[in-house]
Amino acid sequence: MSSPLFIGAISGTSVDGLDLAVLEAGTPPSIAAGRTVAIPSDLTRLLKDLGSGKVESLDSLGEADYRLGVLIGSSIVELLADLSLKKQAVVAIGSHGQTVRHRSEGATPFSLQIGDPNLIAEITGIDTVADFRRRDMAAGGQGAPLVPPFHEALFRTSKENRTVLNIGGISNISLLPADSSADVVGFDTGPGNALIDAWAELHLGTAYDNDGAWARTGRLDSSLLNQLLQDPYFRAVPPKSTGKELFNLAWLATFNTATDKRDPEDVQSTLAELTAATVEQSIRRWAAETSTVIVCGGGRLNGHLMERLADRLFPIPVSPTEALGYNGDWIEAAAFAWLAFRTINGKTGSDRVVTGARTSRMLGGIYRKAV
Repeated sequence: MSSPLFIGAISGTSVDGLDLAVLEAGTPPSIAAGRTVAIPSDLTRLLKDLGSGKVESLDSLGEADYRLGVLIGSSIVELLADLSLKKQAVVAIGSHGQTVRHRSEGATPFSLQIGDPNLIAEITGIDTVADFRRRDMAAGGQGAPLVPPFHEALFRTSKENRTVLNIGGISNISLLPADSSADVVGFDTGPGNALIDAWAELHLGTAYDNDGAWARTGRLDSSLLNQLLQDPYFRAVPPKSTGKELFNLAWLATFNTATDKRDPEDVQSTLAELTAATVEQSIRRWAAETSTVIVCGGGRLNGHLMERLADRLFPIPVSPTEALGYNGDWIEAAAFAWLAFRTINGKTGSDRVVTGARTSRMLGGIYRKAV
């Protein structure tokens, strides 16, 4: 490993694990290693409840902030030991933590990520960069998505127009033109796994619909899909971002899906189609010249969803990042390692075209190791 090393950490919108990645910060950057660490079930429940608004006490927020910080720090220590890397080899950690609230619109926009970076720096003995979103929002931006500049560094090529699709709880796309003079565009398209997972948990008692097997047993309800597609978010013009604050079971209940005669598996099939349809509409509208779609994030492991995307986007090929040699579970964590690299070196991390900020900004605060 000849380039400077940075480590990224993120617990995504789906709260399905803590993703870690080791990044060699060269040109282009290279992902050297990574892993997904299980989050204890009671902490997972607490994080989900905080994100959904079921729990709003400051004590619960403080507990989750502390426990997630400890988990991130200790998991990085274990990763370094397993890779036989000394902490001195790592310049900094970029910790996104867990988003518990993201409200990018209104009179008082804000975004809150937890996972105490003071604890991470203390446990690891490594400088830690965290709180990436709020500086962009202070400059008038959405604070999301932040990964398109990293997607550009990793995947942009002069040979073809590419779209990188990240399917976490929320789906976002990065549009990477082959023309180097053209701007990169990126935004949240709408739900990814958020509604699919929530509906499966409600009716099956499972955290997710494994491979989309349950959705396969249902039938698409075109009437319901058309109702869901009327939400104003889908027609909004970028820059735009969203989260489970909007796309949740309460949102779904406004369409009377919880009380009418629809079979639960038909709703699940329709929710998967909603994710595929909103991604397709976004690409057709904003990246009609796309030559290929590259998919990362947990949603790429949902075979049914990938089939629906491929069918809707045909003849544009759709493939996971593994086809290009990248583990799709590590991309987002590596992005925050790369953002830490940018911050430590005094460089901007956000893209004003993507987020809508007045200008691009250097992101996050630096929490120094003990001296």
